[in-house]
Amino acid sequence: MVTATHNARMLARYNAWADARIIDGVASLPPGEAEKQRTTLFKTMIGTLNHNYVVDLIWQAHLEGRDHGFKARNMVLHAELPALRQAQATVDAWYIAWSDAQTEASLAEKLDFRFISGKACRMTRLEMLQHVVTHTAYHRGWVAQMFFEVPAKAPDTDLSVFLGEVAPDWE
Repeated sequence: MVTATHNARMLARYNAWADARIIDGVASLPPGEAEKQRTTLFKTMIGTLNHNYVVDLIWQAHLEGRDHGFKARNMVLHAELPALRQAQATVDAWYIAWSDAQTEASLAEKLDFRFISGKACRMTRLEMLQHVVTHTAYHRGWVAQMFFEVPAKAPDTDLSVFLGEVAPDWE
């Protein structure tokens, strides 16, 4: 039987795998492509990946029941790809360890928090994790679209690819 804890652990691992794949893909591009200005909300591949990282930190704080201190979601905390890769790997490792520590009951618990806008919200821990994963998948798609401008082929980061190639090794 597939449980919420199994799904949480799978999603955390998928997200870390997909983050590493897209960052490795960006690193393999010709020099300057990651920082090149493009027609996208976060201006560059680095900007978009930083947005994902910042949002991961925001939701980490929500899950820990603490203030995140961010006033915006479009900050570039790591302008250089190696530093961003390390920071993203660290927060991804946190999500994996966090998911491993959850129970069915803890994942179902509803937590109160505030969006950056100040609007109050309430979600379960599992819903929060699902948001993190779908949010980063969405914006990894933006980065993948930017690969076409290089032109280059973006790495496959689909959940189905993860499940077919990686997931059997951790279950």
